Amino acid sequence: MTEITLDADRRRNGPYTLAADLLGLLIPEAAPELVAAHDIEILAAAPGLRASVPAGRVSPMDRLPQDERILVPGRLRTLRLANGLAEFVRDHLRARGPLAVRVTNAHEADPTDTELVAVLRRRVPAELLTIALEGPAFVVPGPSGVPVRDVDLDRYRDEGFHHAMAEAGAALLPTLAEDGEEWWRLLHRTTTALAALDREEEARALLDRARRVSAHPKHRATAAYATAMLLVRHHDPGERDPEEAMAWINEAVALTSLLPDRRERAFHLGFDLNGKALIEVRRGNTEVALRLVQQAVELAERDLEPGRHPVHKAVLRANRAQLTALMGDAEGALADLGAVIAADPGYADPYLDRGNLLHRLGRLEEALADYETAMRVGPPFPEPYYNRSEIRYARGDLAGALADLDHAIELDPGFTDAYVNRAGLLVALDELDRARADAERDLDNPYLLCVLGQVEAAQGKRVKARKAYDSALRRDPRLAAVWAGRGALAFEEGDHETSIADLTRAIELEESAEALFNRSLALRMAGRSERARADLRRARELAPDDEEVRRALAELG
Repeated sequence: MTEITLDADRRRNGPYTLAADLLGLLIPEAAPELVAAHDIEILAAAPGLRASVPAGRVSPMDRLPQDERILVPGRLRTLRLANGLAEFVRDHLRARGPLAVRVTNAHEADPTDTELVAVLRRRVPAELLTIALEGPAFVVPGPSGVPVRDVDLDRYRDEGFHHAMAEAGAALLPTLAEDGEEWWRLLHRTTTALAALDREEEARALLDRARRVSAHPKHRATAAYATAMLLVRHHDPGERDPEEAMAWINEAVALTSLLPDRRERAFHLGFDLNGKALIEVRRGNTEVALRLVQQAVELAERDLEPGRHPVHKAVLRANRAQLTALMGDAEGALADLGAVIAADPGYADPYLDRGNLLHRLGRLEEALADYETAMRVGPPFPEPYYNRSEIRYARGDLAGALADLDHAIELDPGFTDAYVNRAGLLVALDELDRARADAERDLDNPYLLCVLGQVEAAQGKRVKARKAYDSALRRDPRLAAVWAGRGALAFEEGDHETSIADLTRAIELEESAEALFNRSLALRMAGRSERARADLRRARELAPDDEEVRRALAELG
């Protein structure tokens, strides 16, 4: 086993200091095809390797000037990068042999390296990689005077290195002249990073401070927009305030509408109208939101030069696609998403969005193609696997669906929806111990409590099953699966009237052939043959190939 020592102190090189040194040792001996498969992740972590790592998956947006790069990656961007880097390290060490890494100054590591170490330990087998940490603790560090260069700030923003950006802002803002262009640019980048880190109160304090020192219309408009987004996107739903957000976004719109330059006005006003549309969505006004986004699209098409601000234009079309889909115009949404993909074929998220829409339309082969493209074009993330699992499950490929859900959870152990689906699938596969482990992961989640009820019922523990179902209903009384499960349980206990009542509620919430069939059984036992026959006929309409339904109808005559 090869042994190496690496210094994780972020004061040397900022984010991914540890990762860059590790990659610098591994890349020269790695297979070129493996390096190419992870070029985005490698270059994000170690830009100094650009001369030896060709950038194959290049986006047209990578060549844009900074003032046109309006998309800031979300906080899960670094988890995607860490997963890609872990897969590179794992696959390389399988060919090369095991490695032991001793890490010094672990307590001064940037959060990107903290996260990477956790992912490496989870995803790379211990027989291939061991990591020993040295330092008081491996924790998210506080400010410690990391030297920052202007190239650094662009990298922090473009790659979504939010901790580093927030730390740099805290260090540099006091050194800049207030209300100057450089100060405003850094303030906006800092508040964006703070919001991404769920530190909205700190972001709001900076924006309030900016308002106290500036009377510049454009900057005040941008600050008003940012404040509105803090209020409508707050990580704590209880702190969201769409009404106050509307007051702030209207101030932004009023100010940007007065900008004298037609092109500058089209860009900034379009941005604000798009933000106002989000607030209207949160207020339940989808049609109003669509009109606002359409207005922003028209501004961009009329007043922005061809070839300029392609990201802004793509964002507007992607948002219009989401809204037109909600309004029932699937073809219009598909056209917009197609245009977004054509503008940047290397961006994974629009493939996911289009795949989801195609999935809802029943165009499963096209949906699968989009999900699998999303898997290839960027760093790994769980949603395409989660969504593909639903198609595989619907087609009867339970093993494939389970493999996709396992992988989604491996990529993001906090992906609750994947646990819900996996737990339900494991019940169907009669892997009850694994299903119980998933279900008991979060006993406040009504979906997982529903699965726990199914597990308890399958193991003959009816009292515990009813307790789980009742707990789920206290948390969400509109879950059809819980009412259906409780109805099936009542039937097994011989309580046919309760079974009929619970299954009726399930059918009212979400009609299904299974619930209708089960209610027909309870109705027959209660002596209501005509109603049972009606349920079976409706079940046959919903599931014409179901043999049990056909046999039951034949028995009733």
